Amino acid sequence: MSAKPALQPDIAVGVSLLAVARNILSEARAAIDERSQSDSRAVHDFRRQMKRWRALLRLLQPFLGEDGRRLRLQARDLARALGGARDAQSALDALTDVAHHDLALSPRSVATLRSRIDAIRQEAESTILTGDMRVSLAAALDEAEAAIEGWPLGALTFREIAERLARGYRSTRCALPEIWAQAGAEELHELRKRVVNHRYQMEILQPLWRRFSKMWIGEAQRLRERLGKHQDLLVLARLTGTHQPLAHWRSRLVPMIEGRKAAHVIASEHMAKRLFLERPRAFQRRLVLIWETRD
Repeated sequence: MSAKPALQPDIAVGVSLLAVARNILSEARAAIDERSQSDSRAVHDFRRQMKRWRALLRLLQPFLGEDGRRLRLQARDLARALGGARDAQSALDALTDVAHHDLALSPRSVATLRSRIDAIRQEAESTILTGDMRVSLAAALDEAEAAIEGWPLGALTFREIAERLARGYRSTRCALPEIWAQAGAEELHELRKRVVNHRYQMEILQPLWRRFSKMWIGEAQRLRERLGKHQDLLVLARLTGTHQPLAHWRSRLVPMIEGRKAAHVIASEHMAKRLFLERPRAFQRRLVLIWETRD
């Protein structure tokens, strides 16, 4: 994480952010160009870089105007186009989660469940990252790389970036459920998206705030993962519906799924209340102070 381009005390803010943008697009291209890794790994890595890319575009939105919005929506659509295989992997991850907590199924039944979900995953992978899709992804990256060379970031100041970071922090803080135990799937999904955005935006501060930012990013990542596990369980639950591949095991799977969902919500609440305790204005002032007192 520390090797990634980020804001540096002795480099202009705009120059540093252009380096961040180029690194994201380079990593995304490497994900689809590296043919030695599996398609599932390539999809996972590309989607992760699109999350970084969209977080950066959100951070810079006021300075990029319509071009930034267009690139962000394009990145969203690319990630969605590759989402089919991810859903099956989410179900496999959820099954592992449930199986580690006294799943009322025999090892043989668990193996059968895994094989059925894995068949869905393999079928999705075979139809997603095709040659035509790789060409489309590469063309989109070409377009994005050309666009960043015209970004007007030369006069950008850290105070402007701190205000944008605080805005993202505030947005995430406002998305925290008032009553976590009653939070719905959409509410938690929206929160997770904002946590992901905040987590990747905070990466650009790491050289300025080394020890604390490492802790902060790590805590945001753990919150993201907890909320992600909740979302994975929803995917698994859908596969137990009528006429779905896991319908036969619904009566035994659903109670365990509900129990694990509740456990992840409780853990997420504790993490989120620690991470987003500070008021947004105080958070912004802290960022500015760190920048102004940097070595």
